[in-house]
Amino acid sequence: MVNADIEIETLAEFDQVVARGSLSGYRIQSVNLLERTFALLAADTSAAVFLGCAMEPDASAKVRADGALVYPPVPDLPFNPYRGLLYTADELFTGLADGYEATPDAQAYAWFQETKADGDVFSSMLRSIHDDAVSDALDEHLSGARVVGVMGGHAMERGGTEYRGAAELGRGLARSGLTVATGGGPGAMEAANLGAYLAPAPDAALAEALELLAKAPSFTPSVSDWARAAFAVRERWPAGGDSVGIPTWFYGHEPPNAFAGHIAKYFANATREDGLLARSTAGVVFLPGAAGTVQEIFDNATPNYYASRGEPTPMVLVGRHHWTEHLPAWPLLRALARGRGMESRIALVDSVTEVPEALAAMGRAQ
Repeated sequence: MVNADIEIETLAEFDQVVARGSLSGYRIQSVNLLERTFALLAADTSAAVFLGCAMEPDASAKVRADGALVYPPVPDLPFNPYRGLLYTADELFTGLADGYEATPDAQAYAWFQETKADGDVFSSMLRSIHDDAVSDALDEHLSGARVVGVMGGHAMERGGTEYRGAAELGRGLARSGLTVATGGGPGAMEAANLGAYLAPAPDAALAEALELLAKAPSFTPSVSDWARAAFAVRERWPAGGDSVGIPTWFYGHEPPNAFAGHIAKYFANATREDGLLARSTAGVVFLPGAAGTVQEIFDNATPNYYASRGEPTPMVLVGRHHWTEHLPAWPLLRALARGRGMESRIALVDSVTEVPEALAAMGRAQ
């Protein structure tokens, strides 16, 4: 098992390690080393692994001669498969002034559309390497955090009462010391990330932000207008709180939202969904949604049923009518839980205001 302490993901970390004279056994991940030729020539690089690190030819030849493994950058890709850190909204939306289609996020989706069914093993390998690198970065970022997942549909529009409620939920959870994690997309997911983003701001900031966002209520018909409204809010309150978004290019028509401080974006949707639920160690809140949210409820219920991840984690379904009449997932969930360890870790509440107490009560029952 590789110790994360031997991973080097920034130039500053590289300089600290190389000052000690040896890079032997280290994994250097997506660091531009074009200006570190002398350091590479002087250091012991035996048994090191260089993943996507740009190097001068003589430096590359030397580290290979030392016995290091060198995986060079892949040219003409709209994403970095070896990345060592999570994405940011600024990175994914670079070039938004020229329209969403010009952004790295849109370009990565276009590449995925072109290659996902072409049978090229190289393309599928690049996607797998990328997703594994993102998972590694996500685990490092969330180490020691108490994470609560907030699930909900993408169709929830800005300006509505449900959107406001989801934002208030995200704000309340963040202020209680929890790390909010969502599917990273629009709708309920964006609202929860927005709430966490505005957690350090005065309470009145949320109403003002909602008014600004309501000018572009949905990502259709224009992702560009929708995203620009979000960045206008971020410009108004630049020192936002952190949260995590975990979206996917599998649903490329749904752009990532700009309020998650760290974004773990995947090509493989199954990896993304399972990873989001598995990392929500403090519980998962399910807001009203459709097929995707129903799937997430039972994706989460299964390991809780079998206790395959250890102690069952809390599950809170929000919206009694929605989950008992419209899409009656609650009766089935309750029937599954009967007599199992998860029985005391599920709850159905009427509104988002009841969620913090429900989570706290199930935490006390653990």
